[in-house]
Amino acid sequence: MAYREAYEVVEPARADVDAAPGTVLLEFGAPWCGHCRAAQPALRALLAGYSDVIHVKVEDGRGKPLGRAFGVKLWPTLVVLRAGEELARVVRPVSIEDLAPLAAALDE
Repeated sequence: MAYREAYEVVEPARADVDAAPGTVLLEFGAPWCGHCRAAQPALRALLAGYSDVIHVKVEDGRGKPLGRAFGVKLWPTLVVLRAGEELARVVRPVSIEDLAPLAAALDE
């Protein structure tokens, strides 16, 4: 799976995210968030090179348990996981250079 344009209508459970096969990139944000929209070109460019990554866009907000489980405070927050283990995190990226920690984790 590559870049996903739309946010999930129903957020996945933490157990489902942890049990996902392979590498998962969780993106916490909202479709109306200016910071989230500004990050999309860089994120799309990053994921173009990783077709095997599962990209999950989670529409976050007050009372949403998955975002709270990951301690999300600002949007967008991007988290790379493998077997439920957090490998990298980036908050409010603007450029492809800001996503370097995610690329390094995806290359592991």
